[in-house]
Amino acid sequence: MRMYVGRQQAISPEDFAELALGTPVELWLGVEGETDEERAARLDAARDILADDPDFPDDLVRMAAQVIEENPDLFDVVPMARPARRRTARKGAAA
Repeated sequence: MRMYVGRQQAISPEDFAELALGTPVELWLGVEGETDEERAARLDAARDILADDPDFPDDLVRMAAQVIEENPDLFDVVPMARPARRRTARKGAAA
């Protein structure tokens, strides 16, 4: 199945995320082995984007919620059973 965001075809999940966000995912998450200078430049660019579009985080949360609502099977999480708590008996007399 082909995936499109607007008129652009997304070849991979990373492409899809980049097209949906309008920015490369690496801008927000960083890349392994980046230097301090590269990290500083990346964070400056991210700050500029947020300054230009202060609603970006809210829009991103809305988009994520919509994806979850429309594709619940992708997020089929099974709660793990919690082990029963065992109380240990105390030895000795109460004061």
